[in-house]
Amino acid sequence: MADNRSQESRSALMARIGSKHTVPELTVRRLLHGLGYRFRLHRRDLPGKPDIVLPGRRKAIFVHGCFWHAHGCKIGQPPKSRPDFWLPKLARNRARDLANVESLQAAGWDVDVVWQCEIKDLGALKQRLHSFLGPPGKFPIDLTGSGC
Repeated sequence: MADNRSQESRSALMARIGSKHTVPELTVRRLLHGLGYRFRLHRRDLPGKPDIVLPGRRKAIFVHGCFWHAHGCKIGQPPKSRPDFWLPKLARNRARDLANVESLQAAGWDVDVVWQCEIKDLGALKQRLHSFLGPPGKFPIDLTGSGC
């Protein structure tokens, strides 16, 4: 199936898609803040620069777009045009994501991935995040400087 846009038009469209402060990420941040959690954003000193970090709990959350991270759901299907370009690119993204999660876990962090398609059911997402993070509010702060 051919793309309904020219290559230049498609390239310009894809280039405008940002990696930070996306609609799914903002939705998860609003949800967490409303539940009483406080967090840091895009910690550059951690593998993969997690979207949301709770340092005192040693928890990191990635909010992945289904297309860019090849989730495999309805939204995350690879394009039918230019598979020679897209399939290796999306495979590299998946491999990089896995390596980042493994690096964080090896450093003692708990990691969760929220997919764009999971934003549709905020009730289920709220329960899952609460289960992952524990109760909101004051949490002991690690003053030893071991990775936070």
